[in-house]
Amino acid sequence: MAYALPLHQHGKSKVRLGRVWRDGNIHHMVEWNVDTMIESDMEHAFVKGENTGMTATDTQKNTVYVVAQRMSQKCTVEQFAIALAQHFVRTYPLVSKAKIYVEQKPWNRMQIGGLPHDHGYALAGTEMRTVYVTYDKAGKLDVTAGLKELSLLKTTQSGYEGFLRDEYTVLPEVNDRIMASTVTCTWKYTTQPSCYDAAFSAAKSGLLDAFLGPAKSGVYSPSVQYTLYNMAKNLLDRVPQAESVFLNMPNLHFIPVNPVGSKFNNDVYVATSEPHGNIEAVVTRRGMMPHAKL
Repeated sequence: MAYALPLHQHGKSKVRLGRVWRDGNIHHMVEWNVDTMIESDMEHAFVKGENTGMTATDTQKNTVYVVAQRMSQKCTVEQFAIALAQHFVRTYPLVSKAKIYVEQKPWNRMQIGGLPHDHGYALAGTEMRTVYVTYDKAGKLDVTAGLKELSLLKTTQSGYEGFLRDEYTVLPEVNDRIMASTVTCTWKYTTQPSCYDAAFSAAKSGLLDAFLGPAKSGVYSPSVQYTLYNMAKNLLDRVPQAESVFLNMPNLHFIPVNPVGSKFNNDVYVATSEPHGNIEAVVTRRGMMPHAKL
């Protein structure tokens, strides 16, 4: 019987890295969780058991720290991932493509007495900034930025009505409910922005503004689906370099409660995390290809 090996790759996962840049008394710090994966001309390792020319996964792990140290100036997570991917492709003859995924932990500079601390940081929630970079021998670079575990909630200006009803439906229609989600979002750049930090900030503010609406009035959401679509449109409007947006938004339920001896008055809920609805979509500029599969 004949066999084929159409696809193969190897890499290192969960490489944890802290990087500090000292600018006099001002220290800049990031913590990254790095996954590397390389495509290479290593069929012989699979079919013959020969490891000649292989870039070992331990070598990939060590390279993460080497490239981090070489980034002598404070850089974004996107710039680091690009440098790492290019290093693998340009250094090792058998490597045809490098794929780098990085998550950035939310360490934020502390404010003490109204002033930014020179070297003190605190974790700001669970939200993480992400990036996925690919780079190949032909010099083709793709950068997909994103965020995950962005927890959002509003206590009103949300409802769900008009859905199909049959013998299995018991869900009541409502026009005033809590809306909550833990958002995962990625967006692919057509061209690279001049400042990745500014592009990320614009993308995030677009998501938040579409979900929450104006500070004093909010914005009504007839469904998670409608809000998701408007969040993606807002991101594309504010980040002209982005061509495609993926959003995953679980619908986290807060169930009204009638306390013993009383009744629900838009005040007491059972907070739940599961089971939950799960809504996702890809929104692109017209004529552009989606960068993610559902």
